[in-house]
Amino acid sequence: MTGSAQDPRPLPDPYATYAATRSACPVQSVPAGPGGRANYLVTGYAEAREALADPRLSKDTGAFFAGKQSRRRLHPAVAHTMLASDPPAHTRLRKLVTKAFTTGAVKELRPFIARVTAELLDQWPVGEPLDFVARLAVPLPVIVICQLLGVPQADRSAVRRWSADLFAAGDPDVIDAASHAMAGYMTDLIAAKRRNPGSSLLDRLISARDGEDRLSEDELVSLAVLLLVAGHETTTNALGNALLALLLHPAAADRLRRHPDEVPAALDELLRFDSAVSTATFRFTTQAVTLGGTEIPAGVPVLVGLGAANRDPARFPAPDHLDLDRDAAAHLAFGHGIHRCVGAPLAMAEMEIALRGVLTRFPGIRLAVPPDRLEWRRTRLVRGLASLPVLAG
Repeated sequence: MTGSAQDPRPLPDPYATYAATRSACPVQSVPAGPGGRANYLVTGYAEAREALADPRLSKDTGAFFAGKQSRRRLHPAVAHTMLASDPPAHTRLRKLVTKAFTTGAVKELRPFIARVTAELLDQWPVGEPLDFVARLAVPLPVIVICQLLGVPQADRSAVRRWSADLFAAGDPDVIDAASHAMAGYMTDLIAAKRRNPGSSLLDRLISARDGEDRLSEDELVSLAVLLLVAGHETTTNALGNALLALLLHPAAADRLRRHPDEVPAALDELLRFDSAVSTATFRFTTQAVTLGGTEIPAGVPVLVGLGAANRDPARFPAPDHLDLDRDAAAHLAFGHGIHRCVGAPLAMAEMEIALRGVLTRFPGIRLAVPPDRLEWRRTRLVRGLASLPVLAG
């Protein structure tokens, strides 16, 4: 849930609105856009989980928008990613990238993640205000995913800027321009890697394209853009949300500080408590569907509120309470079904290493501003802080 069409800023604390919407009806018709066209919003946990796994809810944006007039000029590599596809195309594309994010593959990355985290924390000034988002939550995931894909260090600031612009809700010109910049950059990087092959994930995808799998050039660029953007945006927001939750719950923070080995087990509850992705990516009904007792006609968008579902008291009792002893493994922060986030193991590793490092190295860390003065990002899809001023002590 966000502000109005004129004010796209997310509500600083949307959970009361989610609760009111869910209590009225967990699946309901809502107006969307200046034309008032009805979409359907899912806020209940059971209904969200069902919707995410229902093959009658398609993610094929190309099919949905075919023949519709639009003034948008998104680059096709951004508009039609693996996320915007259905089986069998989705199955084929996902298979190519899944191996890079297995538990075993991520384990090999952990020393690199730990080294980068330590280097970033070494630069924190003690006793002076600093922005956790700018000093750790942004650079860590960017460095890791760029390292994985083989993006040169000199290009990483531009990549981060284009990625941030892709989530600039309310400014379609900025979003469209960023999509072309990112796709153009990845096209050139792929060409450079063909001339000078390496061992990165992008190099392996290029080899797959030239081998039996025969990825088309458009598919290759699209996969590269998706992995680059999705590989750090959600982790950045998840890190900021998680640290804020701990700073607002000092007993929980103190527990993890004293028992850092409990950080991995706490991640599911932190992800449930304040989900980095507030609304799942686009879906629409290919035929009439009954969801949560609500009849949804064919051909309409369905918005699945992951943040709302993760605070459903029917699934998580006392959902507004951060409880590190809760079994929250069934949260939907990474989605569910065939489109569940392929990079979840990597995100979890980055969160674990980063939070453990912050809590143990800076036991007196605290907010540098009142909570109501925190600035949230202007985006509808993800929920994250624009900055998180803290005092590291």
